[in-house]
Amino acid sequence: MQINIEKMRAEHKKEVIDMMAIFYASEAVHTNGSAEIFEADFENCIGNSPYIDGFVFTQAEKVLGYAMIAHSFSTEYGKECIWFEDLYLKPEFRGFGIIPKFFNFIETEYKNTIFRLEVEKENEHAVHVYKKHKFSDLPYHEMVKI
Repeated sequence: MQINIEKMRAEHKKEVIDMMAIFYASEAVHTNGSAEIFEADFENCIGNSPYIDGFVFTQAEKVLGYAMIAHSFSTEYGKECIWFEDLYLKPEFRGFGIIPKFFNFIETEYKNTIFRLEVEKENEHAVHVYKKHKFSDLPYHEMVKI
């Protein structure tokens, strides 16, 4: 299966936002998001934000899924940090190695970088995929203030 990884463009908007709604309504995410948040995330991905980039996975111009990465700096490691924020594949395209291909793509683009992601412990398949790609558990208890 020939898969392309490309930057999000304006013409991907409806399909990406539809996938975001599915993703954020799933058990894979703690919050449900909102139309306003999905819109803002997408616009920042295709705009000039230095904090976030969006990608789509395609085959013959058909969108199979999307990903968003956020840029930060880790003072703990003294280098740039890439957060894998959203990783979503339409169910019929799971199991074809698309996410590992995306990880390899990002790791090639961002050398000497820390890579982080969050995953619900109950999402056993995703945890398995991430561990297979050399992600490991952290002993942190993460907190948030909104």
